[in-house]
Amino acid sequence: MNKKVQNPMATTPVNKLMLSMGIPMILSMMLQAVYNIVDSAFVSNIQGNGEAALNALTLAFPVQMLMVAVGIGTGVGANALLAKSLGQGNKEKANKTCGNAIFLATIIYVIFLLFGLIGTKSYIASQSANTVIVEMATDYLKICCIFSMGIVYFSIFEKMLQATGKSLYSTIAQITGAVVNIILDPILIYGMFGMPEMGVRGAAYATIIGQIASFICALIFHLKVNKEVSNGLKYMKPNLSIIKGIYSIGFPAIIAQALTSVMTYDLNVIFVKVGENVVTAYGLYYKIQQFILFAAFGLRDAITPIVSFNHGMNSKKRVKDGIKYGMTYTLIIMVAGLVILEILAKPFSTIFGLSGATADLCVSAIRIISLSYLFAGANIAYQGIFQALDSGLESLIISICRQFLFVVPVAWGLAKLVISNGFPTWSLWITFLIAEGLSILIAFVFMKNVEQKKINSLS
Repeated sequence: MNKKVQNPMATTPVNKLMLSMGIPMILSMMLQAVYNIVDSAFVSNIQGNGEAALNALTLAFPVQMLMVAVGIGTGVGANALLAKSLGQGNKEKANKTCGNAIFLATIIYVIFLLFGLIGTKSYIASQSANTVIVEMATDYLKICCIFSMGIVYFSIFEKMLQATGKSLYSTIAQITGAVVNIILDPILIYGMFGMPEMGVRGAAYATIIGQIASFICALIFHLKVNKEVSNGLKYMKPNLSIIKGIYSIGFPAIIAQALTSVMTYDLNVIFVKVGENVVTAYGLYYKIQQFILFAAFGLRDAITPIVSFNHGMNSKKRVKDGIKYGMTYTLIIMVAGLVILEILAKPFSTIFGLSGATADLCVSAIRIISLSYLFAGANIAYQGIFQALDSGLESLIISICRQFLFVVPVAWGLAKLVISNGFPTWSLWITFLIAEGLSILIAFVFMKNVEQKKINSLS
């Protein structure tokens, strides 16, 4: 029997395949959000400087997201190309895809290492003039960049495990890192069990140790259970055709994630003109919402290899089923997230020790921005579908629209109205409803064109 037919990606009913692959990926992505939210929970309770420390992590957050963006984007490209190569029965290309992904991860790590050594202080100082916050944010970010090999390499091996249908192993690796991070946070931040009290630097060390633990687990699993591919230095030799294939799919994913970093940086600069408490409230809200958005990203990462594999196998019905079930399950996740955040808005703000105007702003952010989740979920799912069908440009445009083009100018305009015309500060949060709503209209148009050109022609 043909190996391609034996592969569960080709034979398992798509709705069951979406759940069996998607649930571990969702858990994996939600656990990724744990790193930032756990750090924030502990540093916000540092005696005397809790809110300043929380603000410091918010200023460092865009670069952390950029590391995740480049790592995961490269992994997504390798994931889709690997899945498609296996669907076509081309093992040699699959092997080279894995090897070149590891080579690219090394280049990415060196770049962030250099930034950590020479660029962190200037970057942080561009967002704040508060010397206490600048010092804490610089210390935190420098550690995260210098030791970023964990998150970069894990992003690659995680996606390669997912591409072969072994997403459970990537989830185990992610859980391992999250548990290590949670255990070490209070020990290193507050100084327990004989360890010195390190504050935000302790949070950074807990984060990078957790990330390295995840990477080591994922590497071991890849070597042990990914039998569909072969490993070796010869496959790591740079191959321009393979690298181009990875980034033709992965570059839109990088931009999609990187735009989050750019958007957050720009919003920090805009919001600080209204007040430092606006930056703190938005930064905390963003980390809370990651649990919901990252769940959608996890399901998107199941949609991409399923649709890509069956597109490579030339199966029109399974491609359409992948789109249908992927979109349905994504919307279910977003509705559940909306309900949870609307109910728990106040408790979430109090967990992090916020009070007064900052707490009120955080609550209003949760309740207003979460209304955009239905649009956001559909946009995220469409991005994964476009990537799987080699329609990277469409995916890229949606990313630019929802994370930059319709966000930064609107936020800037609303901030002007708040400062000069007495608009309520909570009106800043309407920015995200506008951005996601306009973006979904564009996504609908793109989907109709992609369906006609790349799906209806399949057998």
